[in-house]
Amino acid sequence: MKSRILVFFVHLVISTIVALLAMFLVFKIWYPAPLHQLMGVEEIFYLVVGINVGIGPILTFIVYKPAKPSLWFDLTIIALLQISALGYGLWTVYQGRPVWIVYNVDRFDVVRALDLDTRRWQKTPMAYRTHSWFGPEWVYAASPDDTEGRNTLTLESVFAGIDLPQRPDLYQPLENAGAKLQQHTLPLEMLAQHNLAEDVERLKQRWPEADAYIPLMYRESSATVLINTESAEVVGISPLQPW
Repeated sequence: MKSRILVFFVHLVISTIVALLAMFLVFKIWYPAPLHQLMGVEEIFYLVVGINVGIGPILTFIVYKPAKPSLWFDLTIIALLQISALGYGLWTVYQGRPVWIVYNVDRFDVVRALDLDTRRWQKTPMAYRTHSWFGPEWVYAASPDDTEGRNTLTLESVFAGIDLPQRPDLYQPLENAGAKLQQHTLPLEMLAQHNLAEDVERLKQRWPEADAYIPLMYRESSATVLINTESAEVVGISPLQPW
């Protein structure tokens, strides 16, 4: 019995360490705060991790009998099941990770790799054909210069759901949007209309260099991108509601 309990705790410790590493990868690198909240990745990933940490050691405790002929086969199957479950969870989360945060007219949009329109890949600058493995990058999506291009964009946004943020062929460095970004910033004081006053004060203390904000959208969810208007630079992202 003692050996069974010992094996259970060893398995539990190893599973917990692996789960913590996976959580660091997901919540610190692929979905830095508050994007994991904005995109709703927490629940599904915690479910996978919980099953992985809980079920694996429990199954090991049940099947572990030192004299059992098939013990190593049983333990191997349990390990493969754990690895498969965690691997599938990580792959699913990886596929849906944010790769670009796109400034779009008067707001920022979170764009996943799955959302990108790659039909104009040959016209896409090389810098935007690949995605970082280490979190999303900031870009600016500029409207087409020609009338035909603007009309096509309008039709596709209405009928296909493909708008400026999903068009990497229209991406530019965020610095190119400096003047437009400054034009559409909102004063931090407006956040108090939609959030608790103490939360707004904590935001100001954490990011003293921020003096304005622009909404950040992902589907129906929203957050706040903090801006320094003088330099037209992004300071950070807050989970506070922009409206």
